Amino acid sequence: MAVGKIAMDRSTYFDTYWGPGWPDEKWLARYFLTAKGRHDFFSSGNDSWGLTAEGIDGTDHLPNLKGRLDVDLLIQGHRDLGVLLQWRKTGRVPIQTYYSKGDVTRLRQWVKDVRGYLLPVGLFIPFETAWKAIKEFMDRDAALPQSIEWIKSSDLPPGTFPPP
Repeated sequence: MAVGKIAMDRSTYFDTYWGPGWPDEKWLARYFLTAKGRHDFFSSGNDSWGLTAEGIDGTDHLPNLKGRLDVDLLIQGHRDLGVLLQWRKTGRVPIQTYYSKGDVTRLRQWVKDVRGYLLPVGLFIPFETAWKAIKEFMDRDAALPQSIEWIKSSDLPPGTFPPP
């Protein structure tokens, strides 16, 4: 463990990288910063991925649901709209959930993901902007990235995520 790093378990589910740790930044960056990478982003037929950190803030010694704090960064892609990010911290009440803040005037416009769920267009941000937040998430031990604007889930209007 590097000096100054918090002990926590990291895991990734992203394209061909499934398992412990976070992928090399150069490998991951291409999905957000190059046309070929964006093509590969969707080539498997999937459109969502994630990074997880279990045991943040010095809670790595505690069991799940008994004090351990975990953070997930859900990455939801759309070929034309970019990326919707969800940062979610669990382990204490209340659960903290934030979404990337795009053009919030479009919260009542939806697109379907590959599973048929409706996602608000107003929470999508450009691929390049999403990459900045994802890189910061990895560099700052799963802290809520400050490089983009976020909107707290409780500040979203009812019906923002309607059933499919």
